[in-house]
Amino acid sequence: MIHLTDKDTKMPLKYDENSKNKNFSEVTDNDDLQYTIASSVEDFNFNKQASLDDLFDELLLSNSIFKNKEFLRHTYTPEILPHRKNEIQKLASILVSAVKGEIPSNIFVYGKTGTGKTVVVKYVGNGLVKKVGGKAFLKTSPTIDCNTGLPKPDLSANLKMNMPITFIYINCEVVDTQYRLLSKLSEYFGQSVPLTGWPTDKIYDVFSQSLDSEKKLVIIILDEVDQLFKKGGDDVLYNLTRINSDLENAKVSIIGISNDLKFIEFLDPRVRSSLGEEEIIFPPYDAPQLMDILEDRSKISFNDSVINPGVIPLCAAFAAQEHGDARRALDLLRTAGEIAERQNAKKVMEPHVRIAKDRIEQDRVSEVIKTLPTQSKLILYSVYLLEKYMPGEIITGDVFNIYKDLSNILKLDILTQRRVSDLISELDMLGILNAKVVSKGRYGRTREISLGVTPTQIKSLLENDFKIKKVSSYVPPIQHKLV
Repeated sequence: MIHLTDKDTKMPLKYDENSKNKNFSEVTDNDDLQYTIASSVEDFNFNKQASLDDLFDELLLSNSIFKNKEFLRHTYTPEILPHRKNEIQKLASILVSAVKGEIPSNIFVYGKTGTGKTVVVKYVGNGLVKKVGGKAFLKTSPTIDCNTGLPKPDLSANLKMNMPITFIYINCEVVDTQYRLLSKLSEYFGQSVPLTGWPTDKIYDVFSQSLDSEKKLVIIILDEVDQLFKKGGDDVLYNLTRINSDLENAKVSIIGISNDLKFIEFLDPRVRSSLGEEEIIFPPYDAPQLMDILEDRSKISFNDSVINPGVIPLCAAFAAQEHGDARRALDLLRTAGEIAERQNAKKVMEPHVRIAKDRIEQDRVSEVIKTLPTQSKLILYSVYLLEKYMPGEIITGDVFNIYKDLSNILKLDILTQRRVSDLISELDMLGILNAKVVSKGRYGRTREISLGVTPTQIKSLLENDFKIKKVSSYVPPIQHKLV
């Protein structure tokens, strides 16, 4: 409630219906003036709120393009997965061992982003649990049961066999260390583990004991499993793939999912042989396949006759250029619909798709650059400075020299040139840098490096980081190269 007070009397202002219609010029009494001001303020606030309510009502009542845009999210698992029949059959043929009461082989699933790896594994997992009984925890953040304090399964079936199945999905981009993974897994079996402080062997014992409390088969899906390796080596994968030797009642099977086709080559041979007992490769979608996926989703996501005939082929074509990424295609279609809706357009048209493409690309690159580690940001900024002040051929050695100067200014530890070269490869994989290997004849091979993003965007994003801002005035020493 708003109170206005007179400076002398400090008397609180009150609302008075009789003074509501008075003009300030008509009021002579000081007390009456206070009532008039108070009623005017209240009228102003009421009208402002009414105006905002009217705005929301108008937006809600306007013609909507969407029925339900959530069906265009890549987290939605449809009832039918087009063009993944072979992969579903192969995965099901491996996991069918569980129906017989046997332990399925560990599986390694890999393919590029947006090729349907995660959705197929969840799809088959749900189907298996419905068939034989058990529980499926197939979300990164499960809903907690208020009565038991334990995660709720996404679906439960009546137990139909002596060894029920528990499917657990873990996103290793979020749960990215051995401690956090074992802690998270322990929670699914009723054990509370502190966020930090326990030695690894203790938390492993707690997990294995809680897991072995009853007879069951636990299938653990490790999505983006390469992130575990990058953060903490392959110890956790070794422990999980060998855990069955420590269990008497329960049994464990692992499904690893990765976008990195070469990841498994860097694992310890013992882990590689265990994790990669069975491999399933997901090929990219081509443009016609992406069109089929978009057609299916658009029927349940959009109102009738709101999509121009050229929209879905254009979305599919753009996504097919990016390694057949179905997520990309779905994001393009959804964002194009949102843009059309905000413009009060009656239909989604091709220009909306082109605007959506630019917006998604800009947002994706910006988010990736903002979340880079400081060392990677310094390497990227070194390439930016070289392109700005020394245009021409840029090689790894040039980048390393500028990086060393920047690190010295910021008093940061200097990475080895080999590690800098590895980080350049990662930035190349992200599409932020272009690093092309070229032969120099008897002088060996080197990489020619250039920015994969506009210099203006790199400058504005990196110099918002307070550390990079400290070296923004740095100018590299000009060196004249012999031609």
